[in-house]
Amino acid sequence: MQNQRTRLGIDLGGTKIEIIALDPAGGERLRRRVPTPQGDYAAILAAVAGLVAGAERELGLAPGAATVGIGTPGSISRATGLLRGANSVCLNGQHITQDLARRLGRTIRVTNDANCFALSEASDGAGRGAPVVFGVILGTGVGGGIVVNGQVLDGPNAIAGEWGHNPLPWPRDDERPGPPCFCGHAGCVETWLSGPGIERDHLRVTGEPVRSPDIVARAANGDAACEATLVRYEERLARALAHVINILDPDVIVLGGGMSNVARLYGNVPKRWGEWVFSDRVDTRLVPNVHGDSSGVRGAAWLGAAAA
Repeated sequence: MQNQRTRLGIDLGGTKIEIIALDPAGGERLRRRVPTPQGDYAAILAAVAGLVAGAERELGLAPGAATVGIGTPGSISRATGLLRGANSVCLNGQHITQDLARRLGRTIRVTNDANCFALSEASDGAGRGAPVVFGVILGTGVGGGIVVNGQVLDGPNAIAGEWGHNPLPWPRDDERPGPPCFCGHAGCVETWLSGPGIERDHLRVTGEPVRSPDIVARAANGDAACEATLVRYEERLARALAHVINILDPDVIVLGGGMSNVARLYGNVPKRWGEWVFSDRVDTRLVPNVHGDSSGVRGAAWLGAAAA
Protein backbone atom coordinates (compact mmCIF):
# COMPACT_ATOMS: atom_id res chain seq x y z
CA MET A 1 0.00 0.00 0.00
CA GLN A 2 1.32 3.44 -0.86
CA ASN A 3 2.48 5.37 2.20
CA GLN A 4 0.20 8.38 2.66
CA ARG A 5 2.54 10.42 4.85
CA THR A 6 4.41 13.50 3.71
CA ARG A 7 7.90 12.51 2.52
CA LEU A 8 10.97 14.49 3.46
CA GLY A 9 14.20 13.94 1.55
CA ILE A 10 17.62 15.23 2.57
CA ASP A 11 20.56 15.63 0.18
CA LEU A 12 23.58 15.80 2.48
CA GLY A 13 26.25 17.27 0.26
CA GLY A 14 29.73 18.55 0.91
CA THR A 15 28.76 22.21 0.48
CA LYS A 16 25.00 22.30 1.08
CA ILE A 17 22.25 20.33 2.80
CA GLU A 18 18.96 20.42 0.92
CA ILE A 19 15.52 19.26 2.05
CA ILE A 20 12.44 18.60 -0.05
CA ALA A 21 8.91 17.70 0.98
CA LEU A 22 6.80 15.58 -1.35
CA ASP A 23 3.15 14.73 -1.01
CA PRO A 24 2.14 11.06 -1.39
CA ALA A 25 1.71 11.56 -5.15
CA GLY A 26 5.22 13.01 -5.54
CA GLY A 27 4.20 16.67 -5.75
CA GLU A 28 6.70 19.12 -4.30
CA ARG A 29 5.43 21.03 -1.26
CA LEU A 30 8.60 22.65 0.06
CA ARG A 31 12.31 22.96 -0.62
CA ARG A 32 15.00 24.57 1.53
CA ARG A 33 18.81 24.45 1.74
CA VAL A 34 21.52 25.51 4.17
CA PRO A 35 25.33 25.46 3.95
CA THR A 36 26.93 22.26 5.21
CA PRO A 37 28.88 22.89 8.44
CA GLN A 38 32.48 22.07 7.63
CA GLY A 39 34.32 19.48 9.70
CA ASP A 40 31.73 19.37 12.49
CA TYR A 41 29.69 16.17 12.75
CA ALA A 42 27.52 17.39 15.61
CA ALA A 43 26.72 20.60 13.72
CA ILE A 44 25.71 18.60 10.64
CA LEU A 45 23.32 16.48 12.71
CA ALA A 46 21.87 19.66 14.20
CA ALA A 47 21.46 21.23 10.76
CA VAL A 48 19.59 18.20 9.43
CA ALA A 49 17.37 18.07 12.52
CA GLY A 50 16.67 21.78 12.17
CA LEU A 51 15.67 21.43 8.52
CA VAL A 52 13.30 18.55 9.33
CA ALA A 53 11.73 20.33 12.28
CA GLY A 54 11.34 23.52 10.26
CA ALA A 55 9.75 21.72 7.34
CA GLU A 56 7.21 19.92 9.53
CA ARG A 57 6.40 23.16 11.31
CA GLU A 58 5.98 25.09 8.05
CA LEU A 59 3.75 22.35 6.61
CA GLY A 60 1.61 22.22 9.74
CA LEU A 61 2.68 18.66 10.59
CA ALA A 62 3.19 17.22 14.04
CA PRO A 63 6.83 16.47 14.92
CA GLY A 64 7.70 13.04 13.58
CA ALA A 65 4.73 12.95 11.19
CA ALA A 66 6.78 12.84 7.96
CA THR A 67 8.99 10.06 6.66
CA VAL A 68 12.67 10.91 6.17
CA GLY A 69 15.26 9.58 3.73
CA ILE A 70 18.81 10.83 3.38
CA GLY A 71 21.23 10.64 0.48
CA THR A 72 24.94 11.09 1.04
CA PRO A 73 28.17 10.41 -0.80
CA GLY A 74 29.65 7.16 0.40
CA SER A 75 27.73 4.24 1.84
CA ILE A 76 26.92 2.50 5.10
CA SER A 77 29.28 -0.42 5.79
CA ARG A 78 27.44 -3.69 6.29
CA ALA A 79 30.29 -4.83 8.56
CA THR A 80 30.30 -1.87 10.96
CA GLY A 81 27.17 0.19 10.31
CA LEU A 82 29.44 3.22 9.87
CA LEU A 83 29.46 5.65 6.96
CA ARG A 84 32.45 5.30 4.64
CA GLY A 85 33.71 7.12 1.56
CA ALA A 86 31.94 10.47 2.12
CA ASN A 87 33.63 13.61 0.83
CA SER A 88 32.61 15.37 4.06
CA VAL A 89 35.24 13.38 5.90
CA CYS A 90 33.89 14.16 9.36
CA LEU A 91 30.94 11.88 8.49
CA ASN A 92 33.16 8.88 7.86
CA GLY A 93 33.29 6.37 10.69
CA GLN A 94 30.06 7.69 12.21
CA HIS A 95 26.82 5.87 13.05
CA ILE A 96 24.91 8.47 11.06
CA THR A 97 21.74 6.41 10.57
CA GLN A 98 21.39 5.68 14.29
CA ASP A 99 22.39 9.19 15.33
CA LEU A 100 19.92 10.91 13.02
CA ALA A 101 17.12 8.46 13.81
CA ARG A 102 17.61 9.30 17.49
CA ARG A 103 17.65 13.06 16.82
CA LEU A 104 14.59 12.89 14.57
CA GLY A 105 12.62 10.44 16.68
CA ARG A 106 11.74 8.06 13.86
CA THR A 107 13.06 5.33 11.58
CA ILE A 108 15.01 6.75 8.64
CA ARG A 109 16.91 5.37 5.68
CA VAL A 110 20.32 6.51 4.49
CA THR A 111 21.84 5.51 1.17
CA ASN A 112 24.31 6.59 -1.48
CA ASP A 113 23.36 9.69 -3.48
CA ALA A 114 23.59 7.75 -6.76
CA ASN A 115 21.00 5.31 -5.40
CA CYS A 116 18.77 8.29 -4.63
CA PHE A 117 19.19 9.55 -8.18
CA ALA A 118 18.24 6.15 -9.59
CA LEU A 119 15.22 5.83 -7.28
CA SER A 120 13.96 9.29 -8.18
CA GLU A 121 14.13 8.62 -11.90
CA ALA A 122 12.59 5.15 -11.47
CA SER A 123 9.75 6.45 -9.29
CA ASP A 124 8.48 9.41 -11.30
CA GLY A 125 11.18 10.30 -13.79
CA ALA A 126 12.71 8.99 -16.99
CA GLY A 127 12.54 5.36 -15.83
CA ARG A 128 9.02 5.43 -14.46
CA GLY A 129 7.24 2.10 -14.96
CA ALA A 130 10.39 0.21 -15.96
CA PRO A 131 11.08 -2.98 -13.97
CA VAL A 132 14.86 -2.52 -13.88
CA VAL A 133 16.50 0.92 -13.96
CA PHE A 134 20.22 1.65 -13.89
CA GLY A 135 20.90 5.25 -12.89
CA VAL A 136 24.28 6.63 -13.97
CA ILE A 137 26.13 9.65 -12.61
CA LEU A 138 28.65 11.14 -15.05
CA GLY A 139 30.02 14.10 -13.13
CA THR A 140 33.10 14.87 -11.11
CA GLY A 141 33.02 11.16 -10.36
CA VAL A 142 31.19 8.23 -11.91
CA GLY A 143 28.60 6.35 -9.88
CA GLY A 144 25.47 4.33 -10.34
CA GLY A 145 22.41 2.93 -8.68
CA ILE A 146 20.07 0.03 -9.41
CA VAL A 147 16.31 0.02 -8.85
CA VAL A 148 14.32 -3.19 -9.33
CA ASN A 149 10.52 -3.03 -9.22
CA GLY A 150 10.67 0.29 -7.38
CA GLN A 151 13.18 -0.84 -4.74
CA VAL A 152 16.81 0.24 -4.46
CA LEU A 153 19.17 -2.70 -4.73
CA ASP A 154 21.92 -2.22 -2.12
CA GLY A 155 23.51 -5.67 -2.04
CA PRO A 156 25.20 -7.45 0.87
CA ASN A 157 28.21 -5.12 0.63
CA ALA A 158 26.13 -1.95 0.01
CA ILE A 159 27.96 -1.35 -3.28
CA ALA A 160 25.41 -2.38 -5.93
CA GLY A 161 25.76 -0.11 -8.95
CA GLU A 162 29.37 0.96 -8.27
CA TRP A 163 30.37 0.51 -11.89
CA GLY A 164 32.75 3.50 -11.78
CA HIS A 165 35.34 1.43 -9.91
CA ASN A 166 35.50 -1.40 -12.38
CA PRO A 167 38.12 -1.33 -15.13
CA LEU A 168 37.19 0.13 -18.49
CA PRO A 169 36.16 -3.00 -20.44
CA TRP A 170 37.77 -4.19 -23.65
CA PRO A 171 40.67 -1.73 -23.27
CA ARG A 172 42.76 -0.68 -26.24
CA ASP A 173 46.54 -0.95 -26.06
CA ASP A 174 46.89 2.80 -25.50
CA GLU A 175 44.37 2.63 -22.63
CA ARG A 176 46.50 0.30 -20.51
CA PRO A 177 47.12 0.55 -17.62
CA GLY A 178 45.00 3.70 -17.61
CA PRO A 179 45.04 6.76 -15.35
CA PRO A 180 45.47 6.23 -11.60
CA CYS A 181 42.23 6.30 -9.58
CA PHE A 182 41.80 7.52 -6.01
CA CYS A 183 40.56 4.02 -5.09
CA GLY A 184 44.12 2.73 -5.53
CA HIS A 185 43.72 1.06 -8.92
CA ALA A 186 44.30 2.32 -12.44
CA GLY A 187 42.08 2.48 -15.50
CA CYS A 188 38.75 2.58 -13.64
CA VAL A 189 35.68 3.63 -15.61
CA GLU A 190 35.61 6.81 -13.51
CA THR A 191 39.06 7.86 -14.71
CA TRP A 192 37.82 7.86 -18.33
CA LEU A 193 34.16 8.89 -18.17
CA SER A 194 34.02 11.56 -15.47
CA GLY A 195 34.22 15.25 -16.37
CA PRO A 196 37.87 15.37 -15.26
CA GLY A 197 38.39 12.11 -17.16
CA ILE A 198 37.43 13.54 -20.56
CA GLU A 199 39.55 16.61 -19.83
CA ARG A 200 42.54 14.41 -18.99
CA ASP A 201 42.06 12.40 -22.17
CA HIS A 202 41.91 15.54 -24.30
CA LEU A 203 45.09 16.85 -22.67
CA ARG A 204 46.81 13.48 -23.16
CA VAL A 205 46.09 13.43 -26.90
CA THR A 206 46.35 17.13 -27.80
CA GLY A 207 48.50 18.67 -25.06
CA GLU A 208 45.82 21.35 -24.62
CA PRO A 209 43.97 21.79 -21.31
CA VAL A 210 40.25 22.32 -22.04
CA ARG A 211 37.27 22.12 -19.67
CA SER A 212 34.67 19.48 -20.51
CA PRO A 213 31.83 21.95 -21.36
CA ASP A 214 34.22 23.71 -23.74
CA ILE A 215 35.19 20.41 -25.38
CA VAL A 216 31.52 19.80 -26.12
CA ALA A 217 30.92 23.35 -27.37
CA ARG A 218 34.01 23.39 -29.56
CA ALA A 219 33.14 20.01 -31.06
CA ALA A 220 29.71 21.37 -32.01
CA ASN A 221 31.45 24.29 -33.74
CA GLY A 222 33.63 22.03 -35.86
CA ASP A 223 36.82 21.73 -33.79
CA ALA A 224 38.30 18.46 -35.09
CA ALA A 225 40.38 17.69 -31.98
CA CYS A 226 37.44 18.19 -29.61
CA GLU A 227 35.21 16.16 -31.92
CA ALA A 228 37.73 13.32 -31.80
CA THR A 229 37.79 13.51 -27.99
CA LEU A 230 34.00 13.24 -27.83
CA VAL A 231 34.00 10.30 -30.23
CA ARG A 232 36.51 8.51 -27.99
CA TYR A 233 34.34 9.31 -24.97
CA GLU A 234 31.20 7.96 -26.66
CA GLU A 235 32.96 4.75 -27.65
CA ARG A 236 34.25 4.22 -24.10
CA LEU A 237 30.83 4.95 -22.63
CA ALA A 238 29.32 2.43 -25.06
CA ARG A 239 31.79 -0.23 -23.92
CA ALA A 240 31.24 0.52 -20.23
CA LEU A 241 27.44 0.44 -20.52
CA ALA A 242 27.54 -2.70 -22.68
CA HIS A 243 29.32 -4.38 -19.77
CA VAL A 244 26.48 -3.32 -17.46
CA ILE A 245 23.86 -4.55 -19.94
CA ASN A 246 25.57 -7.93 -20.20
CA ILE A 247 25.36 -8.35 -16.41
CA LEU A 248 22.17 -6.54 -15.38
CA ASP A 249 20.16 -6.26 -18.62
CA PRO A 250 18.27 -3.15 -17.45
CA ASP A 251 15.17 -1.89 -19.22
CA VAL A 252 16.34 1.72 -18.94
CA ILE A 253 19.64 3.47 -18.31
CA VAL A 254 19.18 7.04 -17.09
CA LEU A 255 22.10 9.45 -17.24
CA GLY A 256 22.73 12.18 -14.68
CA GLY A 257 25.62 14.49 -13.83
CA GLY A 258 27.21 17.15 -16.00
CA MET A 259 28.04 14.90 -18.94
CA SER A 260 24.39 13.80 -19.14
CA ASN A 261 23.67 17.19 -20.72
CA VAL A 262 25.55 16.19 -23.89
CA ALA A 263 22.55 15.49 -26.14
CA ARG A 264 24.49 13.54 -28.78
CA LEU A 265 25.25 10.72 -26.32
CA TYR A 266 21.67 9.42 -26.45
CA GLY A 267 21.86 8.68 -30.15
CA ASN A 268 25.51 7.85 -30.63
CA VAL A 269 26.15 5.53 -27.67
CA PRO A 270 23.31 3.05 -28.41
CA LYS A 271 24.54 2.90 -31.99
CA ARG A 272 27.88 1.65 -30.69
CA TRP A 273 27.08 -0.59 -27.70
CA GLY A 274 25.67 -3.47 -29.74
CA GLU A 275 29.23 -4.38 -30.73
CA TRP A 276 29.87 -5.57 -27.17
CA VAL A 277 26.41 -6.62 -25.91
CA PHE A 278 25.95 -10.39 -26.00
CA SER A 279 22.61 -10.31 -27.84
CA ASP A 280 21.30 -10.14 -31.39
CA ARG A 281 19.68 -6.80 -30.56
CA VAL A 282 19.63 -4.32 -27.65
CA ASP A 283 16.27 -3.08 -26.40
CA THR A 284 17.68 -1.21 -23.38
CA ARG A 285 16.84 2.50 -23.61
CA LEU A 286 19.40 5.22 -22.86
CA VAL A 287 17.61 8.37 -21.68
CA PRO A 288 18.36 11.72 -20.00
CA ASN A 289 17.06 12.35 -16.52
CA VAL A 290 13.83 14.26 -15.93
CA HIS A 291 14.50 15.85 -12.54
CA GLY A 292 18.04 17.14 -13.07
CA ASP A 293 19.74 18.43 -9.92
CA SER A 294 16.56 17.64 -7.97
CA SER A 295 16.79 13.90 -8.54
CA GLY A 296 19.01 13.17 -5.56
CA VAL A 297 16.89 14.91 -2.97
CA ARG A 298 13.66 13.63 -4.52
CA GLY A 299 15.00 10.08 -4.45
CA ALA A 300 15.85 10.48 -0.76
CA ALA A 301 12.22 11.41 -0.11
CA TRP A 302 10.98 8.32 -1.94
CA LEU A 303 13.53 6.26 -0.02
CA GLY A 304 12.28 7.50 3.33
CA ALA A 305 8.73 6.41 2.55
CA ALA A 306 9.98 2.84 2.27
CA ALA A 307 11.33 2.98 5.82
CA ALA A 308 7.98 3.78 7.42
